[in-house]
Amino acid sequence: MAEGKAQSAGNIGHIAKGCNGALSQKERGATLARALGVDAFRLNFSHGTHEAHRQRVKRIRRAAGRHRRFVAVLADMQGPKIRIRGFSSPSVDLENDAPFCIDASIDEHSGDQTKVGTTWTRLCAQVSPGDRLLLGDGLIELDVTDTGPHRVDCRVVSGGTLNANAGINKRGGGLSAPALTEKDSGDIEFACSLPVDYVAVSFPRDAADMREARRLVHAFDASCGLVAKLERAEAVDSPDTMRELILASDAVMVARGDLGIEIGDAALVAVQKRLIGMARSLNRSVITATQMMQSMIENPRPTRAEVMDVANAVLDGTDAVMLSAETAIGRYPEETVRSMVEIIEGAERHSQFNVASPINPKCDAIDQAVARAATEVAANLGGVTAIACLTASGNTPRLMSRVASNPPIFAFADNPRTLARVALYRGVHPVLFDTRPISFDEINQSAIDWLKRHHVVKSGERVVLTKGDYHNVQGGTSTLRILPVT
Repeated sequence: MAEGKAQSAGNIGHIAKGCNGALSQKERGATLARALGVDAFRLNFSHGTHEAHRQRVKRIRRAAGRHRRFVAVLADMQGPKIRIRGFSSPSVDLENDAPFCIDASIDEHSGDQTKVGTTWTRLCAQVSPGDRLLLGDGLIELDVTDTGPHRVDCRVVSGGTLNANAGINKRGGGLSAPALTEKDSGDIEFACSLPVDYVAVSFPRDAADMREARRLVHAFDASCGLVAKLERAEAVDSPDTMRELILASDAVMVARGDLGIEIGDAALVAVQKRLIGMARSLNRSVITATQMMQSMIENPRPTRAEVMDVANAVLDGTDAVMLSAETAIGRYPEETVRSMVEIIEGAERHSQFNVASPINPKCDAIDQAVARAATEVAANLGGVTAIACLTASGNTPRLMSRVASNPPIFAFADNPRTLARVALYRGVHPVLFDTRPISFDEINQSAIDWLKRHHVVKSGERVVLTKGDYHNVQGGTSTLRILPVT
């Protein structure tokens, strides 16, 4: 997943999977969806108008239809803006050891080298002398020396160029604003009307923020999946908080930008691995994001460190890897996508992740037990080259993708929205499959025939197939069959 700039105005991004991972590129690359494996697009609601986003969704759906693909659309909410205001010029240079004041009473364009305004009027109440503030991408560091009714006095620890509207973080966390703003509520209502497949909530503090987002989605009569962007120190402060946030969401994003600023890059390494493992164990999807191919903003090839970063996320079990500036403003968006696909495929060829042992051995429902059994059989029975899952909601292929990534899982469904949702799941390939005109006795063979026509399986191999009972072959998964390919 990544942020990308549209050809006209605003921001858009899209996701593409190599075999089982995911990534994104510029909107202009939508016509390359078939070649590059695009699986979802991200709309950045920090930019652009509702009408502009509406038109982009139409273009995305048209492009996907032309290439006979199903792609998810994710609406990324802006979230609370804890930022400085502006200067009389686009930026100022701060020198080490110099005093600097953040004052909520300073208007939008009156900042200079000694002071600047802020959009967060409660800043002075949430910091104390000795706290460290990080501005922008964390390159500017300030130590708080004193606070007043509306101002925070600081000393510059690490100076440099400070741009207008830069974000403010506190090392260790603690700058807390409601995750859903009035703007977000309006944007969620609009996104649900399009409809989109996922809504990403920025800066959730705890599970209550995600439950409020879900209440809004349901109030707007929608069924969008919810993605929690974990970018606050409070969100990863304890295993219990992480667990509750993950369980309140359909997917989580390891948003390494703001999160790394708040907890420090050294701590981020372990947190990323812990979040990926915990999300998978709780049967949720997970996206790894931020600066994964940063050098490709200006260069046509990634560094070896970036290659290792993407590969390690894949080996850890992430469902998706995300691009941001690489495709939003970068000079080589298509090359970036191709490079990331190659890395994903290379990592998966040598991955030890595709093991049959369950991440969480306990089964709470029949479809979970069938999904687990299907992946166990596929991993241990010779000759199985594909799993075919007839599904209504996409829940069973999601459960399968939590346990194993090989052989590939094909989600057969007649609902395009279900197929778009499952495009995010690792190792899952969506297939439009309407069982209504097919007699019950011919359904299994019809699925096998589709796999043969598309050169997924060949005679002499085996397919593991799951479905519902006689009255509902797609949905309520309760049956597992091992079928020979003839």
